[in-house]
Amino acid sequence: MTPTENPDAIHIVFDFGVVLFTWKPVELVAEYFPQRAASVADAGHLAHAIFGHADWQAFDRGVMPMLAVVERTSLRLQLDQQVLHELVASVGARLLPVPQSLALLEQLRDLRERTDGKIRLYYLSNMPIPYARALQGRYPFLDWFDGGIFSGDVKHIKPELAIYQLLASRYRLVAGRTVFIDDMLGNVAVARTQGWHGIHFRSAQQVRQDLYHMGLKEIGLQPPPDRRR
Repeated sequence: MTPTENPDAIHIVFDFGVVLFTWKPVELVAEYFPQRAASVADAGHLAHAIFGHADWQAFDRGVMPMLAVVERTSLRLQLDQQVLHELVASVGARLLPVPQSLALLEQLRDLRERTDGKIRLYYLSNMPIPYARALQGRYPFLDWFDGGIFSGDVKHIKPELAIYQLLASRYRLVAGRTVFIDDMLGNVAVARTQGWHGIHFRSAQQVRQDLYHMGLKEIGLQPPPDRRR
């Protein structure tokens, strides 16, 4: 249960892949296709050919089922279809919480409770429907969020403007009081065009520092530890 809506609340929006959950596509393709991904460079090229293609974006968008993506990708890249299916089907189970990011999310949740809802927590994630349902079924901490959008559920993906606008209208986000956290700089740039504050994720410690200096220290967010000591 979340606090009553506070009109002065700061809205913090999390991406999921890399930010809150591990996402390691290069390691994934190297594991399943070692001959095609014999070097880090080769693995990177193959990962981009699979996950950066329009077919995968259609999967993200919720308009192409997993089996179709596997069939089309295996034909396009001359990959073993059964092996590729095993890879794609395994992704949901491989999205694991990033401990430092989860600790930050927990602190923000506790801060929300202590401050009568002066912050609100949301997510905006490019996530195919099977993986979204897997995460929701596996991780109760997703209930800490006040709301959010998975791309597969709404047929829009980042960095398209429509998905940002949908999140803002659905949860009545106030542009100047919304902070968006994403590992993709292009996604952050679009958020900034909407008047949102953008944080380009590099580490949970860096995000905590940025939030602290954005004013959350005024409501009790603790700064990250000084690792130079």
